Amino acid sequence: MEMNQYLEVFIDESKEHLQAINDHLLILEKNPLDTAIVHEIFRSAHTLKGMAATMGYQDLSDLTHNMENVLDAVRNEQLQVNEGVLDIVFDAVDDLEAMVMDIADGGTGERNVDNVVRRLEAVEKGGEQLLISQNPLDGTQETELQIDAFTKNVIHMAEESGNKALVIHTRLRDDCLLKAARVYMVFEVLEQAGEVVAASPSVEKLENEEFENSFTVLLISEGSEDDIQAKIEKVSEVEHVSVELYKEEETQSEQTPAQPQPETNNRAGKETSKPSSSGRTIRVNIDRLDALMNLFEELVIDRGRLEQISADLAHQELQETVEHMTRISSDLQSIILNMRMVPVDQVFNRFPRMIRQLSKDLHKRLELTITGADTELDRTVIDEIGDPLVHLIRNAVDHGIESPDEREAKGKPAAGKIELKAYHSGNHVFIEIKDDGAGINRTKVVEKAVKNQVVTKEQAEAMSDSQVFDLIMESGFSTADQISDISGRGVGLDVVRNTIESLGGAITIESEFGEGSRFSIQLPLTLSIISVMLVEVQKEKYAIPLSSIIETAIVKKKDLLHAHNKRVMDFRGRVIPLVYLTELLQVPVEREEDDDYSVVIVRKGDKMAALVVHSFIGQQEVVLKSLGDYLSGAFAISGATILGDGQVALILDSNALIK
Repeated sequence: MEMNQYLEVFIDESKEHLQAINDHLLILEKNPLDTAIVHEIFRSAHTLKGMAATMGYQDLSDLTHNMENVLDAVRNEQLQVNEGVLDIVFDAVDDLEAMVMDIADGGTGERNVDNVVRRLEAVEKGGEQLLISQNPLDGTQETELQIDAFTKNVIHMAEESGNKALVIHTRLRDDCLLKAARVYMVFEVLEQAGEVVAASPSVEKLENEEFENSFTVLLISEGSEDDIQAKIEKVSEVEHVSVELYKEEETQSEQTPAQPQPETNNRAGKETSKPSSSGRTIRVNIDRLDALMNLFEELVIDRGRLEQISADLAHQELQETVEHMTRISSDLQSIILNMRMVPVDQVFNRFPRMIRQLSKDLHKRLELTITGADTELDRTVIDEIGDPLVHLIRNAVDHGIESPDEREAKGKPAAGKIELKAYHSGNHVFIEIKDDGAGINRTKVVEKAVKNQVVTKEQAEAMSDSQVFDLIMESGFSTADQISDISGRGVGLDVVRNTIESLGGAITIESEFGEGSRFSIQLPLTLSIISVMLVEVQKEKYAIPLSSIIETAIVKKKDLLHAHNKRVMDFRGRVIPLVYLTELLQVPVEREEDDDYSVVIVRKGDKMAALVVHSFIGQQEVVLKSLGDYLSGAFAISGATILGDGQVALILDSNALIK
């Protein structure tokens, strides 16, 4: 049977099922005794397994089957849900997502999943985990020592023969350079004292130095705890060692982890299971919608042409027909744009899982609240906004939220709060990321900016708080005392700003030191058809997006001022510079300038400028067309449009002009 025709449907539905599994696992973590949630997860996994087997992706089907067995054991109350079990299932979901993405990219979906399969089988067969949620040696690194059914049997046999099972925690010094060599020396001591039956991290990871400073080993030995500890302590660069008897009953009491988990209240009043929608829907390829949009854009151009012809001829019946067609096409435009709109939930739904992982990686307690996930954006904008949001949230967690001890010392709750909010306002969508962390230290930002020669000390003193906060979005700027992979190694916020501005949006920062920060992103609803002000510069026509215009005005030359060798004007008590488009765009001068200037006042954040033009043509809806790769680098030009009379008008990028 030919499967290619079903591949697209398989990929889309697989992604939906994996997202549903992720969402329900996060709910299950907070309600481990709710079997209804387990049924929902099992149902999604079972459907995914069946689809994968039908399509011939056996690796995907087999791994889902192993995960299904664990869920079945939980469902039948043969296995208790705890942090260790969920970690393994989450790892399996990660592998499943990677396999589906490989299939989407044209691959075979094959992946080496032996490790996660072994862990799933160990849990399913009655294996258990000795979860040492916080290593007693340093209180920071989480260590998970797996005790499967086979190892458990080995321990019982050893105890019957008079040996002991010892759990040994070892921590190396922070400045240890050859960690793998020290681990080898510790294992030499252990192997002389007995038999190593389990290690966390795995021996392979220890050999590759894929661990921080601590590791845990399960040793079968007849020697005394004190003797073994003394021998390990003789190894150089070992900072601390603890040796204790393994007690089977402890694993049961430790199944409820002490490690705080993030609260991910990602839906206000979200129910355990979503009711099925009664609406009739069909799945449409985005390429078809793009083709439909392109055809409608051509219709908009022809509509503008008809309106102009109708006005020139002044024929009543023609005018009435054109007006009716304009109303119909406006309704059609609204329907097509709504068809392309998708909820931001498609981006937001990845963040609860990400916050959970960051909480474990950084040993911080986090609570994520998501509101407005049903707010809709154009699919084109949705595809581009995901990565900037990921970076901003990682930045808030890494740089903003303090450790639980620091927060409690400041009188704050131990768990840091992150709010992700989306809402409509006019023709824009706003997305806000707010945290109650440490906030931005103005002094620290200024010192770094002066040191990097971004601004002078005198300029920095005259800057407002919002202008100082904007400096953190300069290329390569970072105030972090320690570089980390979590928030981008000191780069990234400049890329965030550039991405958002390339979408016709803007980002603003508010912060109060010690109280927290708020990043607000303003985005257009759609990128295809925009409202512009058409202007004339000499005999050339240009379009300026209405979203960046404050107002238009006529100013007399005699009222202009001079500052820093530039012409400026007084706009409602504020001095703003004049930008001469004839000079900037190198437009040939074909007529003398009048005594008055026609200006368009535009804004970018707190900055404003007055664009000098020769005349205003009027407001119009136009189709935004790309200039192509060859002209993509043209300064201050974001695209072009075809007007009703067939002329091409360039669309100005006011953000670039203000820079």
